[in-house]
Amino acid sequence: MTYTKDMLIGDVVRQNPETIGILMSFGMGCVGCPSSQMESLEEAAMVHGLDLEHLMEALNELDK
Repeated sequence: MTYTKDMLIGDVVRQNPETIGILMSFGMGCVGCPSSQMESLEEAAMVHGLDLEHLMEALNELDK
């Protein structure tokens, strides 16, 4: 699976629970919050001041 910046966090986590550790390691401690379920990876990166490109690389390394 390839993760894209417009994917919702809730969908990403449901499809692959291993992503939780990566998201949390980037500082997204609210992965389970109700509001994060409808937030895209891009929106979350912006809110948390994260490097979106680096986050996407880390997520997409999971399936390699």
